[in-house]
Amino acid sequence: MAGKKKKSPPAEAGAGAPDVAAPRTSLWARLAAPAPAARAVLTPERIAEVAVGIADAEGIEAVTMRRLATELGVAPMAAYRYVSGKDDLLELMVDRAYGELVAPQPGAGWRAALRDPAVNTRELVLRHPWLVRLPSARAAVAPTPNRMAVAEWGLRELAEAGLSADEAMAAVEAVGSYVHGRTAAEIATRHLMAAQGAPDDANALRTSLAPEMTWLIGTGHYPAFRNYLASAQRKDDHQWRFETGLDALLDGLAARLRI
Repeated sequence: MAGKKKKSPPAEAGAGAPDVAAPRTSLWARLAAPAPAARAVLTPERIAEVAVGIADAEGIEAVTMRRLATELGVAPMAAYRYVSGKDDLLELMVDRAYGELVAPQPGAGWRAALRDPAVNTRELVLRHPWLVRLPSARAAVAPTPNRMAVAEWGLRELAEAGLSADEAMAAVEAVGSYVHGRTAAEIATRHLMAAQGAPDDANALRTSLAPEMTWLIGTGHYPAFRNYLASAQRKDDHQWRFETGLDALLDGLAARLRI
């Protein structure tokens, strides 16, 4: 029909509009950029400090963007200039916590580079138990500067000891998995006692688990465990058990990897 405009064809994928989603920008790359001058009072460090304080006092579930803004005394959207959401915030918190660890002395050797941070990480997690209860799978495994530094200490010394890159990473991961597993069990025990309103001590735990343990031992299927319960002297010494297991693991790595 005369005078009727023709519709323009849809834009081609290559004509200025990308046909795939833009790659996600790393939190750490964004934070490395200069801070907006107008918001200089609100820094990533301050955001992490306040969020960690909330989690330490009330648990990780209490950490929300709205609660964070209230504690910071800023508008609800202000923190989004630095973190795009809860996952970013959790990564920032994890990084701040791991920043409490002290690097081993350079040249201290591979064993010290693995053992000292492992012992200190257990203490770190007991101070910040939310580290093993993160609600985000991404935050639980994502690399952060301070978390990467812990791996770097071990990898550097293991390379100096002559291990291949694959062997060094396997050793670092084995120690990290041991630390996480043992400390997570300790934290779970504390949460069990808290949920039952019981004191966090060995006697309360034994009382709580007595029905299950009594029945299982009574079946006669676990004589070695029965012997352990009757004769062990350090059942309640969590640090000794942790360090003994850690040393056994390190001895095994030394023998297996010939270092």
